[in-house]
Parts: sequence; C-alpha cells; structure tokens
Amino acid sequence: MDILEKQLICPICLEIFTKPVVILPCQHNLCRKCANDIFQASNPYLPTRGGSVSSGGRFRCPSCRHEVVLDRHGVYGLQRNLLVENIIDMYKQESTSSRPAPERTDDQPMCEVHEDEKINIYCVTCSIPTCSMCKVFGSHKDCEVAPLKSVYQVQKTELTDSLAMIVGNNDRIQGIISQLEETCRAIEENGRRQKSQLCEKFDHLYAIMEDRKREMSVKVTAEQDEKLNYIRGLKRKYEDHLENVTKLVESGIQTMEEPEMAVFLQTSKPLLQQMGEATNTSHLEKVERGYENMDHYFVDFKKERGALNGIKFIADEDEEEEDGDEAEKDAQKEQATSGGAQSGMLSSQPPPLPLPPNPVKNTSS
Repeated sequence: MDILEKQLICPICLEIFTKPVVILPCQHNLCRKCANDIFQASNPYLPTRGGSVSSGGRFRCPSCRHEVVLDRHGVYGLQRNLLVENIIDMYKQESTSSRPAPERTDDQPMCEVHEDEKINIYCVTCSIPTCSMCKVFGSHKDCEVAPLKSVYQVQKTELTDSLAMIVGNNDRIQGIISQLEETCRAIEENGRRQKSQLCEKFDHLYAIMEDRKREMSVKVTAEQDEKLNYIRGLKRKYEDHLENVTKLVESGIQTMEEPEMAVFLQTSKPLLQQMGEATNTSHLEKVERGYENMDHYFVDFKKERGALNGIKFIADEDEEEEDGDEAEKDAQKEQATSGGAQSGMLSSQPPPLPLPPNPVKNTSS
C-alpha cells in the first residue's frame, strides 16, 4: 500500500490525486486543478472565463518537461484518466478498512512552553504555530490566532501557486535558452558564409595578380630570348672567323717548311693576302657595354602594398557604389598597365636591340 501510495502522488501538490485526474500526452498524470494552475502560470496573458482558461495554449509537464499543447478548450480538453481515479477509490477504501485512524500523538509536535499541550492553533501576529494554553495564559494571549487547519490550507495553496509560478518561469527561461542557442547557430552559419565569400574574393584577387605576373614575365622572357639569339649568332660568327684564321696559320706553317724557293714564292703571296684580310675584323659586330643589362624591367609595389594593407570591410551602400565603378576602375588599370606609367607596372617599354651602324671596332693592326 505504501508503494502504491507513492505512485498516486501528484508531482505538484504532493498529495494523492484528486478527481478528476487528467492524463497528459506524455502519459503522466496531474490533478486537473494543478494542471490548470500550471497552465495559468505559463500563460498569464491568455483570457480567462469564470476563473478557468478557456482558450488554447501550452505548458510543460512537471515530470518529464514534455511540451503539452492545448486546444481551445484548454485544460478541460485533456482526457480524464478513469483508470487512475478507480485505483484511487480502491486505495482509499482499502486504506480506510485495513488501517486504523492514524494516531498523531507521536508525530504531532508539542508546545515547548507547555510540554503536555499539542500545537493546535496558529498565531497570526507572530506567524508561528502554538498551543491553546499559550493563547489563554501565555505569551500569545493578546495575539490574533487562527485554526491551524485553515492556515495550513492557505499556505499550502500559496506554496502550490508559487511552485506553479516557478514552473512557468522555468518554461519561459527554457524558451529564452532555446532562442539563444538558435542565435548561436545563426551566428556560426553567418560567419562561415561570410568567410567563404571573403576567401572567394581574395582568390579572385590572387588570380588577377597571377595573370599580371604571367603577362609581365612574358615581356621579359621575349627580350631575353631576342638578346640571347643575337649574342649566340654573333658568337658563331666569331667562332667561324677563328676557325678560318687557324687554318691560315696551319697553311703558313706548312709554307714555311717548303725547301724549294720557287714553290714557296708561288704560295706565299696569296697566303699573305689572305692573312692580311683575316686580321681585318671590321665585318664582325661588337656588343656595346651594358647590352646584357635588363634593369629597365623593374616594378615598384609601394602604392599597391599600401592599398592591400588598407583592405577592410565596407558597408552595403558603399559596396553598391563600388560595384558601379568597378568597370571604370578596371579600364583605368588596364590603360595604366599598357602604358607602363603606373607604379607596380613595367617602368618603360623595352628599347630596341642596340645595333649601331658600326657596332664593332676594327681590330686590325
């Protein structure tokens, strides 16, 4: 019977369920009055009629915190748990027939002043329970007193209302916590989206810089190849000239070893003429000083570095204006890069290859 009694205790008033007992969607039970008190505390601004809520609303189950949604009938739209009501009737009958009236002599507190007197009244003036002797002859004879049972009922009702109010406040706080959690999720999602857009814009900026670097590298490579081809061709000319002179030297040595004077004289004259022509290198070009220098391809990124360091987030209205002027800025930038006058671009167009009319000095003696 004690175990059964614990199963029949209302979680709000902490007493055995009183008829009618309502069953919540989560299968937990409440006294209808307790359910109505919780509902009114959770929905203080809903209209009431005849002291009871007559419109829809919601509240949370005090046992499992499950949200209970009511229709326009309010608490009176909840289904009664007739099985629990029948069990309560059977329990009360069994308890009445099998148990004698409880003697509260041992449990009921006794007066501290009059040890033989039970505490059976409540001093309203001093707000403490006391005995009848204290009211008649003791320290509470001039105080206002009330029956202990009536004060007990009033304060128990106040405590029940306070519990219901606290439960309603907890529901509201839980709602605020849910809103804050949703706000946190929204902030995280917005942050991820903005970082993704930021990375896309920076990647676009990197692509523009890579394109410009590739275009400028092509210009430098073009002049480099042109100069290398010219120098390599000139080198081959000098190598061919050196090879011819070497052959003349070999022929001169062989002629010097000729013992016959007539034969020597026949070959020496044309050989001397060829050697005289070989010593004349006026037909060979000579590279001017500084021809290998390519310092005219230099860049200065001071202004661009300052612009990059000044990148910041802009307001929405500024972004619209910037989008409108983007085409014009791109055109100006393209014009600046083609002219080579702005910093960060080629300082000047590469000069033509230095091929003067007489680039090679005569090396003949």
